[in-house]
Amino acid sequence: MKKGVLFIILISLILSCKEEVIKKPENLIEKEVMVDVMYDLALLEAIKYQSTNALETHKINPDEYIYKKYKIDSAQFVQSNMYYASDYKEYKNMYDQINSRLAKNKSLLEEAIKNEKDKALLLKKESKK
Repeated sequence: MKKGVLFIILISLILSCKEEVIKKPENLIEKEVMVDVMYDLALLEAIKYQSTNALETHKINPDEYIYKKYKIDSAQFVQSNMYYASDYKEYKNMYDQINSRLAKNKSLLEEAIKNEKDKALLLKKESKK
């Protein structure tokens, strides 16, 4: 019985303490910018996966590209990422935003590809006449 009460008290203390797990870094990347950084990283990973030589051909180092584009450094990115990841719900919200943008852009791209194919078919039919 004493162990049960002690366990409940310990859990209550842990849950009631809303102390930050990771302290906010001085040079924290703003949340909106961090979402943009993570979105660009997702795109670069997709490019690397789909066309392994594409980045090498254009001499693009994904990390360096991101750091230059957003004027950040690797330590700032890692510290900011750890800070945001320490709040699971908010980090999930950030990833949901990224997934939403990826899905939206995927549909736009698929629509553009379909339109181009339709135009090519139309031109092909007209050239046969």
